[in-house]
Amino acid sequence: MATWADWHASIVTGERRDVRARIARLLLALAAGPYALAVTLRNLLYDWGWLRCQRAACPVISVGNLTVGGTGKTPAVEFIARRLRQQECRVAILSRGYGATSGRNDEALVLEENLPDVPHLQGADRVELARIAVEELEAELLLLDDGFQHRRLHRDLNIALIDATCPWGHGWVLPRGWLREPRRALRRADLILLTRCDQVDEAERARLYRDVTRLAPGRPIVESQHAAEVLCNANGAELSVAALRGQMVAAFCGLGRPQAFFRQLEQLGARVAAQRTFPDHHPYSREDVAELERWARHLPREAWLLTSQKDLVKLRIATLADRPLWALRIQLRLTAQEADFERCLSPFLPEDVHGRQPSLSAL
Repeated sequence: MATWADWHASIVTGERRDVRARIARLLLALAAGPYALAVTLRNLLYDWGWLRCQRAACPVISVGNLTVGGTGKTPAVEFIARRLRQQECRVAILSRGYGATSGRNDEALVLEENLPDVPHLQGADRVELARIAVEELEAELLLLDDGFQHRRLHRDLNIALIDATCPWGHGWVLPRGWLREPRRALRRADLILLTRCDQVDEAERARLYRDVTRLAPGRPIVESQHAAEVLCNANGAELSVAALRGQMVAAFCGLGRPQAFFRQLEQLGARVAAQRTFPDHHPYSREDVAELERWARHLPREAWLLTSQKDLVKLRIATLADRPLWALRIQLRLTAQEADFERCLSPFLPEDVHGRQPSLSAL
């Protein structure tokens, strides 16, 4: 059954072109003007000092983006936290917890599963979370997840992610497009990290570089991809992603960019014969599981069932309709300008016994 999110996506992307869709786009465009004005005014109030930023008692690195959902913030946060932990830095993650109906949201569950030694605090007041992390958990560095628009907490390094497959949210701010704020806000970033660069061609990457350089001149631009690490299931078993080559798969997910997930399966050599999508951060109910089981029963017997790790941590089931359910675990991999990333992150690494900063490239 189509959801409001599905309808909105069909309007924003231009997939629907009937008269009602054109009217809807016009109305959404009219609403985008006041939204952009409100966001711009709020940013100016922070820029002018009328709204005050609060400093934490330790450095803060923010990882965020300009668009709603799907740029790969969770793999980026995991990547940075893992590198910091490898250098024995006591890091804690702070996030708002979008999509959580009770307890932890899917992103927190993934991070806790992949980084069991990194505490993750969720809540609306991230200034208070920062205090708790420093005073009670003795954190030396804080990672602010999805923090680009959260200007109340001062950050010492501002990283903005841009999804190369859909960099500017179809060119409009909410609700007409997927931009949270106008593109010129990118100038607040200290480092721009392009994600999913392997899913676009060289011409598109070059065009994106030109756009980013114009919007944020002088900022380092680093390329990355979401590399498939392993297939995993709810029982802790793992399987090489090479097993997908030539296999027919039926895949479902509730992600901000579901098509990027399906495209990645195809890049791994799988044949995606059937697919289903749910809204981002979808909380799976018993009815959803029952519907997925009915769907699975009508699939060819040779089809593998695949989902994302963000979906599996909420489902916590090993089978659907007596079929094994596998999830694709991904990790961020830097593919170009890694030295720029290292240079930006190195000042936050603890010094060794001789007072020297360690090198990330040695990890």
